[in-house]
Amino acid sequence: MKWKGRRQSDNVIDSRGKKVVNTAGAGMLLNFVGRRFGLKGIMILFAVFGMLWITGLVDPGMFLGGPSQTQSGPVQASPEEQERFDFVTVVLADTEDVWNGLFAGYGEDYPEPQLEIYRGRVQTGCGMGMSQMGPFYCPSDQKVYVDLGFYDELEQTFQAPGDFAQAYVIAHEVGHHVQTLLGTSQKVHAMRNRPDYNEYSVRLELQADYYAGVWAHHNRRYLDEGDIMEAVRAANAIGDDAIQGRMQGRVVPHTFTHGTSEQRTRWFTSGLKSGRLEDGDTFAMRYEDL
Repeated sequence: MKWKGRRQSDNVIDSRGKKVVNTAGAGMLLNFVGRRFGLKGIMILFAVFGMLWITGLVDPGMFLGGPSQTQSGPVQASPEEQERFDFVTVVLADTEDVWNGLFAGYGEDYPEPQLEIYRGRVQTGCGMGMSQMGPFYCPSDQKVYVDLGFYDELEQTFQAPGDFAQAYVIAHEVGHHVQTLLGTSQKVHAMRNRPDYNEYSVRLELQADYYAGVWAHHNRRYLDEGDIMEAVRAANAIGDDAIQGRMQGRVVPHTFTHGTSEQRTRWFTSGLKSGRLEDGDTFAMRYEDL
């Protein structure tokens, strides 16, 4: 991706020098499982929590952590990490340009999200965030949260290298911001006690993949040869079936929350080809046809 020397977003919060301490609640459990059992343990814990959340047996705030304190210090970053920091600020700026233009075409304003870059743990409007969760969007404070160390995991664990693979992840999370502005996320969240909630979660995530493709469509002038394949490789690597097969040795379709590798790749490429919001209604078809 052609990004060096280009505009960097002003909506970036650098929290890498902050350290969250004295975290209570189940966030401590997540930290322990991560240290003791690694990524596989984290994925299994998330799967169990997801089922409990869907059935209404636990509150997500309990899982994300309790009271905490934040200590601040100087940011010390390697040249490689700082380059990643600069890169994601350019990607966020690109999403701002694209979505401002698209919303303006509908006569609407686009309230831009913020991107907070942290290390380890971060306090969010949705509770305690942790690097083991990967990049995520919090609708309560309309921020995208990223620990830059995730990109090592994306490259090494998920075998999805390349800067545009990293850009795709940011664009997907910004897609959730678009869904929040359009009211889609709120409607899906209101369904979380329904037995078929997982299906709506999959629809929401596939639409965010589609919106990431829409962004790429309008950002083609900055793409290098091979960039699209990097994004496709990333989408393929983080499908529910791929992750479950890799982490637990079997695939359980009724527990899917993000969609299969094939679905995620197809919806991203559909957005890339279309470039139109109207063509990405994942809620207008049967679940079996997604």
